[in-house]
Amino acid sequence: MTKTKLRLGLVFPGGGCEADFYRFERDTGEAVRVYFAQARYGAVEGADHHPDALRETARVDWIAQAAHRLSQVPLDALVWACTSGSFINGRRFAEEQARGIAAATGVPTTSTSLAFAAAAHALSARKVSLLATYPQDTVAFFTSFLAEYGIAVETSRSLGFDSGWISSGFDGDALMRAAEKAVAPGTQALLIPDTALPTLDVVDALEKRLGLPVLSANAVTLWHGMRTSGRVVPVNGLGTLLADFGQMPAA
Repeated sequence: MTKTKLRLGLVFPGGGCEADFYRFERDTGEAVRVYFAQARYGAVEGADHHPDALRETARVDWIAQAAHRLSQVPLDALVWACTSGSFINGRRFAEEQARGIAAATGVPTTSTSLAFAAAAHALSARKVSLLATYPQDTVAFFTSFLAEYGIAVETSRSLGFDSGWISSGFDGDALMRAAEKAVAPGTQALLIPDTALPTLDVVDALEKRLGLPVLSANAVTLWHGMRTSGRVVPVNGLGTLLADFGQMPAA
């Protein structure tokens, strides 16, 4: 008997990194299907990574409005697939944001920032390095968010991109070089936020080069989306989290 496909709904602002999610879908043998909806997002003089812009992007009504466009799909879980639009107002807001989206849609919901916290805890990574696309003032909000979950950022590197559209054009070779410079000795994982940033083509190679787990926004989004659905599908070649830790019992 053919197993029912796991259906994940991904709501995100902007775009540019759909190929990562389609690669994951392909590598599961289409055991997992992904469905997209684009939400409205804020901008300050064209900068969507500005903290004030992100507070607009984080609006539950905007996210839920986008999610309702997926209402004809029987989703198993929904992910607000935006790191900065979920961490910007801190832990309590991020948790309430996910509950608000779930209440509005009737679908179990998480977000990329909540996924980062869950993934770091699953790996027992309490001291981490951070490579962030965002300007430094926005990076500080993510650092504070992680601290609320007992995760200490030992060192961080900001690429200073003021828009997700810039992140989406950052190539894999440049990402590998930047990641090598971001890691501090003694840290237990490298975190790379921003779902607009393509990572799944390089995360496996990057882990081998660095000798530690790499948690990218798109990897944690998919991993925690599956766990939120109550069913996980392990996938090889896309990093430690989606392979070994994909086999952990769902939370």
